Amino acid sequence: MELGLAGRRALVTGAGKGIGRGTVQALHAAGVQVVAVSRTRADLDSLVRECPGVEPVCVDLGDWEATERALGNVGPVDLLVNNAGVALLQPFLEVTKEAYDTSFNVNLRAVIQVSQIVARGLIARGAPGSIVNVSSQASQRAITNHSVYCSTKGAMDMLTKAMALELGPHKIRVNAVNPTVVMTPMGQANWSNPQKAKTMLDRIPLGKFAEVENVVDIILFLLSDRSSMTTGSTVPVDGGFLAS
Repeated sequence: MELGLAGRRALVTGAGKGIGRGTVQALHAAGVQVVAVSRTRADLDSLVRECPGVEPVCVDLGDWEATERALGNVGPVDLLVNNAGVALLQPFLEVTKEAYDTSFNVNLRAVIQVSQIVARGLIARGAPGSIVNVSSQASQRAITNHSVYCSTKGAMDMLTKAMALELGPHKIRVNAVNPTVVMTPMGQANWSNPQKAKTMLDRIPLGKFAEVENVVDIILFLLSDRSSMTTGSTVPVDGGFLAS
């Protein structure tokens, strides 16, 4: 399927590793000019070597003022992937203020801020656009020790719908992808225990975790005009977990 993305300009957050990096690589291969945002300079340096022409921006999205300085004049962006996220796992009774603040600042507040920057630019240009938020199956199912993470992703799903409602009249579509565990560095770190992994795999009808490209394929489809009638949706990439 030809997605027709060539010649557009995209911004991808959390671009240094995992789903974000895979998305940058796929967009670059499709002829998209990509602004890659990460807090880790070494990851950006290696990404630029791998994908010449990618524009790196090194900033911690948990810092509102730094993000405004880094992205306030980013220029015209047609496509946005809000992928940056943290998963700080704690039992509910041990959740700390620091973990809460960091999680919501990165997983939700930064999505609002970066989306505002991109959407305002699109509206000023009178241009259509597409935004994809990387959520999680944890937005719709409780997982032990994930109370804050689940909460941030549940909020992201509803933010996606609210953004779609308000930005639709401006021809800006907003959707979310909701993966199961993905074999990224973060996924491997949090699900490396075989016993813990088995409890999740037993609830996935396809019997396996997702690979990065499984999620990237859906992201690119949602960014493209092939999904031009889809907005406000949360799309599972979960091997059937949410059906079980």
